[in-house]
Amino acid sequence: MAFDIDRFAHESTSVHWEDLGLDAFREDPLPPETLRTLRYMCDVEFHTVCYLRDMLVSPSRRDPEVATFMTIWNHEEFWHGEALAHVLDLHGITVTFDEVKAKRVKLGWRDRISPVKQSLLSNIVGTDFVAVHMLWGAVNERSAAAGYRRLAALEDHPVLAPLVRRIAAQETKHIAFYTTQARARLQDNPRAQKLARLALRTAWQPVGSGVSPEEEVTHVMTHLFAGPEGRKEIEAIDRQIAKLPGMEGLTVVADALDARGVPA
Repeated sequence: MAFDIDRFAHESTSVHWEDLGLDAFREDPLPPETLRTLRYMCDVEFHTVCYLRDMLVSPSRRDPEVATFMTIWNHEEFWHGEALAHVLDLHGITVTFDEVKAKRVKLGWRDRISPVKQSLLSNIVGTDFVAVHMLWGAVNERSAAAGYRRLAALEDHPVLAPLVRRIAAQETKHIAFYTTQARARLQDNPRAQKLARLALRTAWQPVGSGVSPEEEVTHVMTHLFAGPEGRKEIEAIDRQIAKLPGMEGLTVVADALDARGVPA
């Protein structure tokens, strides 16, 4: 089924939380390990602008549907960050744009050179880069949605659970776009398949890697995905990605968790 970008644009809204009574966290606060995971997720959502920045120097920007989607995606992801920041604030943890900026400054030359490197590599590859971008996005969004679902299941809080399920519902729409685009661009295109497969196999890491310290990445992956139920989510992601043209046998998400010692 084709993704209706016009409908997506028309129906897009910021995630709402005003009706959830977030003040309940004052009486029923979240445990430290959950707050640590939420902080990581909040940072990832607020760093979406960096992914948009990199897209704007790649061939993806020339595709009107991709450009439209990425603009709306950036807006929705920003409000995911705002929602999580509000929850954290109620626990005495303040997340500000100055802090997010400080993390990027700490990355130094790596952050500044990222769009330059992206521009050079993607424009050398040409239009097949868009297939790589769409496949990469599909893995990231599936991982994000799975993370929110797992958080709702693990922390069955009367306010947190419905909030993160709302965020996951928006991520599901993002998955649909990325997957539809990736399938269409990989189909009958051996070169794009080889490039995309190589990119995933050699470079994909959980969203937030490179922004947060590695110990935080490992904490979040272990907190959300350790054990049989968590591994089911991970295996489901890999199965869906493996169904795309040329991606048979890839298990990049499970491989990333195994490399970090996350128990199955």
